[in-house]
Amino acid sequence: MPLIWQPFPSEFIMTSSKTSSAKPAAKPRLLLRNATPQDIAGIHALTAKVYAGLGPQGNYTTAQLRGHQHHFPQGQFVAIYDNAIVGYCATFRIGEALALQPHDWEGITGRGYAARHDPKGDWLYGMDICVDPDFRGLRLGQRLYNARKQLCERLHLKGIVFGGRMPGLGRRWQQLKSAEDYLERVRSGALRDQVISFQIRNAFEPIGVLRGYLPMDHESRGYATHMIWRNPAYGSGSSAAESAPLPRARTARVAAVQYQQRAVQSFEDFARQVEYFVDVVADYKADFVLLPELFTLQLLSIENRDAPAAEAVAALTRYTDRIKTLLSELAVSYNINIVGGSHPTRDPIDGHVYNICYVCLRNGAVHEQRKIHPTPNERYWWNITGGNSLNVIETDFGPIGVLICYDAEFPELARHLVDQGAQILFVPFCTDERQSYQRVRYCAHARAVENQCYVVMAGNVGNLPSVENMDIQYAQSCVLTPCDFAFARDGIAADTTPNVEMVAIADVQLDSLAAARQHGTVQNLKDRRFDLYNVTWKDTPPQIRDAAD
Repeated sequence: MPLIWQPFPSEFIMTSSKTSSAKPAAKPRLLLRNATPQDIAGIHALTAKVYAGLGPQGNYTTAQLRGHQHHFPQGQFVAIYDNAIVGYCATFRIGEALALQPHDWEGITGRGYAARHDPKGDWLYGMDICVDPDFRGLRLGQRLYNARKQLCERLHLKGIVFGGRMPGLGRRWQQLKSAEDYLERVRSGALRDQVISFQIRNAFEPIGVLRGYLPMDHESRGYATHMIWRNPAYGSGSSAAESAPLPRARTARVAAVQYQQRAVQSFEDFARQVEYFVDVVADYKADFVLLPELFTLQLLSIENRDAPAAEAVAALTRYTDRIKTLLSELAVSYNINIVGGSHPTRDPIDGHVYNICYVCLRNGAVHEQRKIHPTPNERYWWNITGGNSLNVIETDFGPIGVLICYDAEFPELARHLVDQGAQILFVPFCTDERQSYQRVRYCAHARAVENQCYVVMAGNVGNLPSVENMDIQYAQSCVLTPCDFAFARDGIAADTTPNVEMVAIADVQLDSLAAARQHGTVQNLKDRRFDLYNVTWKDTPPQIRDAAD
């Protein structure tokens, strides 16, 4: 079977079709390749089918599947048969000490997100392999195991380790009363287990039993076989560095605009003010620019009349298409990713008004993130409804997350984004006085420390006397970092003078995050006690969508 390696991105395609010199190659019916974001819906449907017996908690959420790809994209594989995803393999890298000690599935995988991925780990951890039961005659399991081995060899790792199911144990429990005895009988050939026997035939070696590995796996009574495969090529040949994929850019320049609210005469006046700041930070070669929450309320000054707050915000929603067009055109024209603060938008389907951040990338893509938690004032004055979905947005510097103001005060949200792979969190905010600002600022910095990530904040200054709930503003925009030796003193890469219109600009080193997460003075993400606690996110219909649709 031919194996074709793609030089970039790091992926391979394995096809079962045969070619000859007499005929042109036919389109392959069976394809094995790296998973992509476009595959997530298909993988989700596959795992729902395969793990239907385990209930809703047995299936991966779309957020977890995004986490797999963002943490270790070259370690995720799909098998495609006639354009349908019929097999999935998930892996990540891990250090030997953690991989070879007793563990459970939830702890070792970071609650199913592959969040324990260690870019310098010397073992490949087999998180999952699943195959559509209607296509088991294609030997998809064998192909996916081979893909894992080839990746391990290519990265020059010591081997593969995982916890394997013991589906025959439940039927034999009354007879044996011991998972260790059952494993020994399977290994000796006295008993046969469809999973363990298959893995042993594929050169995997049982080194013990993992108790409580996956409690919902009743057939295995929660046990798993601790399996390893030793890379026969380890210690010889080329190093992992020689065969590693080309890296993403690892230093991002971020800018936070402290935007002054002032009266404008027209939308064109507003657009000129926005373009001015985009132009300025683009001259400084910024990769991202963050605008404040609700900066578009400035448009209400055009009519210069007092109106009830809910009526005014409803009128503002009429500018939504023009806002998205403006920000998208500026992003492309100035070659910069614009995190567009937020803008009230009425959903055409449910009729509710949401506080939405439009993220306009320099490649022309437009994404959105709804504010999850409207403040009491937003609900009372403006009838703002909270969103239900929080997902990372893929950029040329990897996945980012957006937490709009009050959302930064809920640690579960930031952890959910970081579990999906986010390294930079953008927090547009709108606060009226110092106490309100400090709540957001202190919480945002806590998110940077506990998640070992960067947090960028941008707020409004000035005032709009004729606009309800926007009469005064307080802001000090900033770029926040974890607190460790690799980062800025006091965990502040850049900040502004309070309540003055200006810009904060800083370079953030993504490699420093990776190093801190694995080898820092403290290792918050790595040291989480998954055996004691976790955050479970309900997988609701996604509200982040391509806003250009």
